[in-house]
Amino acid sequence: MSLLKRYKKLGWTTISISLFLIALSATPTNAATDKYVVLAWNNLGMHCYNPNFRDIGVLPPYNVLWAQVIKVGNPPQFITTGITIEYRFPNNTFSAGKTDFWTYAQQLFNLPKPLPPNIGLTGKGLSGKMDLVQDPVLGNHFEAAGIPLTEYYDHDKHLAHPNPFQLAEITVRDSTTKQILAHTLAVAPVSSELRCINCHADAGDATTRYPITPTGGLETNILALHDYLNSGKYDTPLMNRRPVLCAECHSSNALGTPGTPGVSSLSYAMHNHHNKDLVMDIMPDTTAGCYNCHPGPKTQCLRDTMSQSFSLNCTTCHGNMADVASPVRNPWVTLPRCDNTSCHGPGYAMDQPLYRNSRGHGGVYCAGCHDSPHAITPSREKADSIKFYALQGQAGALRKCVVCHLTRPTASAFKHYWANPQ
Repeated sequence: MSLLKRYKKLGWTTISISLFLIALSATPTNAATDKYVVLAWNNLGMHCYNPNFRDIGVLPPYNVLWAQVIKVGNPPQFITTGITIEYRFPNNTFSAGKTDFWTYAQQLFNLPKPLPPNIGLTGKGLSGKMDLVQDPVLGNHFEAAGIPLTEYYDHDKHLAHPNPFQLAEITVRDSTTKQILAHTLAVAPVSSELRCINCHADAGDATTRYPITPTGGLETNILALHDYLNSGKYDTPLMNRRPVLCAECHSSNALGTPGTPGVSSLSYAMHNHHNKDLVMDIMPDTTAGCYNCHPGPKTQCLRDTMSQSFSLNCTTCHGNMADVASPVRNPWVTLPRCDNTSCHGPGYAMDQPLYRNSRGHGGVYCAGCHDSPHAITPSREKADSIKFYALQGQAGALRKCVVCHLTRPTASAFKHYWANPQ
């Protein structure tokens, strides 16, 4: 069976197959002497952004890639010097025109000058170089933060066919010779499928149950309702100061904004207001309920092996709406842990509060072997498995020792947890 037929049988798209073959063909030019491996992943299972920014800004287009480079040997060595790591999206080279973010970015984020088209809030574009991050707590890794990615390919002129699982091509080069040392493909998930329209359209119950006049627009209905419910709490109605960045008043750990003293965090305000006692039709204790706001019934960002093979859902790990809306919860920090006794237990100890920041075997980040939160391999999405097929010939967690070790160590030598020798 040809490679093309083989991977189409697995459910891969033609684009995914083409990029996979590119990854396989990018053999290091000095393979006879040294071999390098690059592990790359996205820091989240899904990055969300507003469908448009004319009236409200919740989240900007802001994708994040992480990577570690390993020189194969006995023992393997992490490489952080003498290399550069490039990233690009072969089928997604521009975002301006696919979103109106650049029209309103300066006003929303109080920037000193307009943001150049296709450049994100950190100065990153749709292609470029990853930065070395040296953190005494989180460890060393390469990162490209703030990539302004959308879910639309360049050829999708009418933005009619969103693909939330975009593929980043990541290439490691020798800084001096420019030779390719390693190459991989990693999914950069992105979606603007925020389903507020289910309740906040002109005829939606979130609009009609209150004495407000429908505005003809989803975002303006939300602002008009916010003004009504918070009458007298601020001087200028939000409807009169558009576009409004929600995180200007409501603190957001996702954006790193402190908010206004005395005003609840954005996460608490959203989850508390939409608790089942207030909004019954959101069904807050099911994944379908979460998909009303978090992408989404089409995107279905929860795609990992726990959901696909073991029937875990959003509330299994995060709790119900009331749990997420707890005032003692620190949003984006108080999150599920793999080493919880009700999950994998202490044999899978995390060295950080968050899985996405934690390291395991030999100092490899957990996501390097198991992939991103909500995309723990093997994922429902075939694109998530491309890098694992390229490294070890099969989907699922990185398990073949000789991917990084020159020869297979003894079985007793394997340790899953990260024991920092320092």
